[in-house]
Amino acid sequence: MDGPPGNDFCSICHGHFNIACQANCSHWFCGDCIMLVWHHGSALQPCICPLCRRQITLLVPGEASLRERNDPNVAEVLGKIERYNHLFGGNTSSFVQRMQDLPFLLRRLLREIMDPQRSLPLVIKARVYIAMVLSAIYVISPVDIIPEGIVGIVGLLDDLLVVLICFLHVAAIYRSVLYSRYGGS
Repeated sequence: MDGPPGNDFCSICHGHFNIACQANCSHWFCGDCIMLVWHHGSALQPCICPLCRRQITLLVPGEASLRERNDPNVAEVLGKIERYNHLFGGNTSSFVQRMQDLPFLLRRLLREIMDPQRSLPLVIKARVYIAMVLSAIYVISPVDIIPEGIVGIVGLLDDLLVVLICFLHVAAIYRSVLYSRYGGS
């Protein structure tokens, strides 16, 4: 989504979104509100989502917020979000955190690939396509680490593992794109 749902409100201030940004847990907040939540807690650690209690390690500003970048107030909040992402967006996270971020990152990546107005660098698109094609070839091919013909349904575990690794790899690639766009160096 390029922005929060039209009938939704910020869960922190209970008002309309002002400089909307989406957290890696897929919840939307006002940029100023989520920065206040972060500063209210420890500024040395990522803040916790007020709705689902997950660590917020990446904040992605909405398209409307980015278009208003020339406004000094918006620029200030976007600068804070960029600093937050610089501090916490590039950290290697745990396997559980990566699994929790997977739906958020894959949905955004799919929307970005399908939207002709947006453009991912060709190298990133190529890496995504190559990873997906190679994992599809492995799943389809009769050559398996654990053959289905011998061990039955248990033989699908290696196929599922390859697909999971592929999705995690693609999500890590896209996360690095988002990190460099919204706060990385």
